[in-house]
Amino acid sequence: MAVEFSSAPTMFGAFHIGWLIGIAAAAVLFFFVFRKLPEKALMHIIFGISVFMVLAEIWKQIFSYIYVYGHQVNMWYFPWQLCDIAMYLGVSLPLLKGKARETDLVFLGTFSLFAAVMALAVPGDMLRIQILLAAHGFLYHGLMILQSMAAIFILRKRLRQNSGSAAQGFWGNVRAFFPAALLFLGTAVIAEAINILSHVALHDRKREPNMFNITPYYESTQPVFHEIALAIGIIPEIFLYLFLIILVAFGIFSLIRIRKND
Repeated sequence: MAVEFSSAPTMFGAFHIGWLIGIAAAAVLFFFVFRKLPEKALMHIIFGISVFMVLAEIWKQIFSYIYVYGHQVNMWYFPWQLCDIAMYLGVSLPLLKGKARETDLVFLGTFSLFAAVMALAVPGDMLRIQILLAAHGFLYHGLMILQSMAAIFILRKRLRQNSGSAAQGFWGNVRAFFPAALLFLGTAVIAEAINILSHVALHDRKREPNMFNITPYYESTQPVFHEIALAIGIIPEIFLYLFLIILVAFGIFSLIRIRKND
């Protein structure tokens, strides 16, 4: 089951580029086939994708425990990275109503989309020597993009339906986006708590997690942000990192809210 490459795939190598082309093609096809579906059907698509993501995550946890870490507890793959939040929100979507559902959709269409694109562009830890584990990483993030697109389709439909009453402009967008930003910060706080508790319990860098890439104990492994952490310190870098994620997500949200006749 743990079939391996002769060596780990490289960034922008054939394996990486092949997956990027496949995911881009799937996204284009998804756009033309599903964008005009009614909201209810799109909700079902998000839920169905999310259920598959959860099942794939369960497989990953079992696979990693057996074949990557040799039956040793390791928190590196603990399922609370920013990209993991998408599957939790997706499976909970049918249970939510009103503002809670709207917040869920905004998060999926902004934070999740940005996280998926960045993970695919700079895959890093996804380029594992285990073929199935590497494929899982790219498939999961590809599904995240489809999930995010479905959420955007719903948000756009709602915007058109409420075009007479929807608050527009910068501050209107801020008010509409604010709950999703709070949700992001809440999940980030939980991620940091996991990082801290795991460090106290394990005190082993090889077994500790780095949820949301904001562990307070080691410099970021993210490109650019590693150098920033070295220059200004870990804690200031973490706040800057979170702020920039919110800023980019808000930019995506503002684009979603632009009307065709604006």
